[in-house]
Amino acid sequence: MYSQIDSNKRRTWLLVALFIGLLAAVGYVYGYINGYGYFGLAFALIISTIWTLISWFAGSKITLSSLGAHELTDRAQFPTLWNTVENLSITAGIPRPRIYIVDDPSPNAFATGRDPEHASVAVTTGLLQILNKTELEGVLAHELAHIKNFDTRLMVLVGVLVGAFVMLGDWMFRGALFGDRKSGNGIFLVIGLIFIILSPVIAELIKLAISRRREYLADASGSLLTRYPEGLASALEKIRDNAQPMRKRSNATNHLWISDPKAKSIGERAAGLFATHPPINDRITELRGMLQNP
Repeated sequence: MYSQIDSNKRRTWLLVALFIGLLAAVGYVYGYINGYGYFGLAFALIISTIWTLISWFAGSKITLSSLGAHELTDRAQFPTLWNTVENLSITAGIPRPRIYIVDDPSPNAFATGRDPEHASVAVTTGLLQILNKTELEGVLAHELAHIKNFDTRLMVLVGVLVGAFVMLGDWMFRGALFGDRKSGNGIFLVIGLIFIILSPVIAELIKLAISRRREYLADASGSLLTRYPEGLASALEKIRDNAQPMRKRSNATNHLWISDPKAKSIGERAAGLFATHPPINDRITELRGMLQNP
């Protein structure tokens, strides 16, 4: 578990460095070709720094807002949910994360936040309707494991920086299309078009850099927290059997959820090349294997 935490911290800084380096390189080349000198580099560094700070300090809020999540501020509204999160947080030795509700019939949940002190956990109304208390505890333990392992920091940065790739392609494409007619504009028109076309693929590849293995690790860590793997295994079965596409979803946030929000896609049926989640049946098998080999 501790090696996973260290690995996630290293990957976080690697992603930040990669993003700043990419924008700086594009800015420098843009300035060089169009005769702006180092202005393009300076502008790109400023933009990348601002975007990185936004990702770091507001990435979770952006993610929660984009998914239509509403914060739960009154224990009386969902007492079982509130008490379960509170008790599991004490057991895990982390502060209680903020709790959010997503009004969606699709059963799902996710956690987000740059560290345990600034974390949030969100569940859909569909999840609360189909799970019993033990199953809900298994799902929430899984999400708290993501928080404790610092998976959430990495996932927030990935979600926001993926959007930056799209923004970068759009900036180059529009700048070349509507800007001054200079000799280098044709190059950026092509590059921008390539970015726009390939941005979904780039997004998936970045998310796969996190590795589907983090879901197995969170399953195992959450089961250690509850001491009852069957709770999460049973919950995953219900999530699988009641799967339906979520109303609000995007490629930038699909990897956050405990189950693929596209529902019954190739990501759930098989570990395809671009699957953000391991097959849910494999996860259930692994959890029940923990019961047989404690």
